[in-house]
Amino acid sequence: MKPSPRLFKIEQPALRPINWGDIVVLVGVAVLVYAGVRLALDAPVVIKGPMISLSPGALPWYASLSIGRMVAAYALAMLFTLLYGSLAANNRRAEKILIPLLDVLQGIPILSFLPVVLLGFSAILPGKMAAELASIVLIFTSQVWNLTFAWYQSLTTIPGELREASAVFRFNTWLRFKTLELPFAAISLIWNSMMSWAGGWFFLMAAETFTVGHRDFRLPGLGAYLQEAANQGNLQAIAWGIGTLVLVIIILDQLVWRPLLAWADRFKLEMAGGENPPASWLYDALRSSRLIDWLTQATWHPARERLDAWLLRRFSLRGETDPAKTIPLWPLYVVGTVGGMGLLYGAFQAGQMLLAVPLSQWSTIGIGVMATLLRVLAALMIALVWTVPLGVIIGSNPRLAAWLQPVVQITASVPATALFPIVLLVMLGLPGGLNLSAVLLMLMGTQWYLLFNVIAGATAIPRDLKYTTALLQLSRWRRWRTLILPALFPYIVTGAITASGGAWNASIVAEHTEFGGRTVGTIGIGASIARATSHGDYPLLLAATLSMIITVVAINRLVWRRLYRLAEEKYRME
Repeated sequence: MKPSPRLFKIEQPALRPINWGDIVVLVGVAVLVYAGVRLALDAPVVIKGPMISLSPGALPWYASLSIGRMVAAYALAMLFTLLYGSLAANNRRAEKILIPLLDVLQGIPILSFLPVVLLGFSAILPGKMAAELASIVLIFTSQVWNLTFAWYQSLTTIPGELREASAVFRFNTWLRFKTLELPFAAISLIWNSMMSWAGGWFFLMAAETFTVGHRDFRLPGLGAYLQEAANQGNLQAIAWGIGTLVLVIIILDQLVWRPLLAWADRFKLEMAGGENPPASWLYDALRSSRLIDWLTQATWHPARERLDAWLLRRFSLRGETDPAKTIPLWPLYVVGTVGGMGLLYGAFQAGQMLLAVPLSQWSTIGIGVMATLLRVLAALMIALVWTVPLGVIIGSNPRLAAWLQPVVQITASVPATALFPIVLLVMLGLPGGLNLSAVLLMLMGTQWYLLFNVIAGATAIPRDLKYTTALLQLSRWRRWRTLILPALFPYIVTGAITASGGAWNASIVAEHTEFGGRTVGTIGIGASIARATSHGDYPLLLAATLSMIITVVAINRLVWRRLYRLAEEKYRME
């Protein structure tokens, strides 16, 4: 029997304990949530939203408004991703604060924080502006975390010889970003961008239609159209709305994502060319267009050269420092002192609000956390079972991906909250109906994070290694054990972190919902948050939200961060 070659060495890294940075971050988030709740108490009592027309003729305008909000949120998400992920990956001191903060931020339940954001903005801004900003913030938070984790994961798994080459050539920050980091992460960023857009569409109904008592924060858009059609039971309007959403997704796939995937294929880390590289009719047309070539030579290349020259002057060469540009430390001490005093005051005020929560509610919160944790684990296990094999099939077969990619995007983008009443109708009559339907809704909202990351990982596997396993005549199981699973490991960890965070968020609508004129709920932390939101019980909302955040952060620190370190140290291809 031939010995099985192991392309990746596996060792267990030491577990990083919770440090002072985690405590500071948690206190800061508690203060932030308290500030939002305190502003919410001063919000206008009555806010009226616009009327939503169900005429099909209004759909193009509504779709353009929704796309505009999605573009604005995605631009902010990408800017945040590149800056935040780069600082966390390249500065170990900053990483001690930024990664725990990222764990906390992606663990914040979006739907529970939305009323706080809306009411807080409406207390200081005009109603329509507050609703628009809150909508973009909600979409931003549904897009940004998987992008940031993917960028951070890519930076920490760049092969050591490529980093050494960039050091030998004395690349500065800009050249290293342009020629090494961004190309290496391109495939992962594109697939996670598609997932971010799918997540944005998923939360579009919540982002454009939200009501707190007599405050109506509706915004004209595709999500508001679907919500209004569902409220009126207008099946024809629902069909028009979903058809428009599907059409928008197909257009974006043809005009944006497919050309980007075809362009990014050049950045695969391999020596042999692909047999069936991703293709795009638009990408081919742009490459063969003389007009585009002339415009590129006349405008893009000169602009890029000027940008390169400016950034080369802006950033010193790697390893060189300019004593004249040393930043004085006293402003940092002043800011730190003022910020620390603000945190202490805010922590005291938040503690006062938490003291108003009775002991019986705390016990309910604890039981709810455990119940929701079991549902999250069940949804994650089910997602892993089917997304890993299907993702490998799609990522390894460009011809199959050509027609499955838009199908996956469309399926992932259909708001599961719009389908939840149908799921409830079918499953409430079954044993454990609401518990099963809650797990199913969590699965519908989170499985796509895993699938898109697995596809990205399978796409990035070098063809050289595939040829090597074929020459060694490895069996299918050994090929999975020695190449596919190790290569996918960083992508699976990234997908699992964001998927579990999405499952915790989805618990708010999965465990407590209004159906058929009655309220249906089960035990869970999501149900506690939903009830606190609907009743305006802000102390309970703060307590339940912080409990969910602390639980998610603890899981991230004790499980996912350890797996991230394993991926960074042992599962890189070099």
